[in-house]
Amino acid sequence: MDLTINGQLRTVPGAKTLADVVRHFGLTEKIIVIEHNLTIIPRERYEDTKVAPGDKIEIVHFVGGG
Repeated sequence: MDLTINGQLRTVPGAKTLADVVRHFGLTEKIIVIEHNLTIIPRERYEDTKVAPGDKIEIVHFVGGG
């Protein structure tokens, strides 16, 4: 499926939900925030939030440091 992720067109094979997208990019262990079509989605809704071709997704992950 073709999705726009962080401003770039990406193909995510077999993606049906935001959780699938997170797993595809190996972000399951990171602290992230996802905006899906201009709406911030709570982590507990990633499995329920369906994605469709052309959706716009912004993924921000936090990095510790000082």
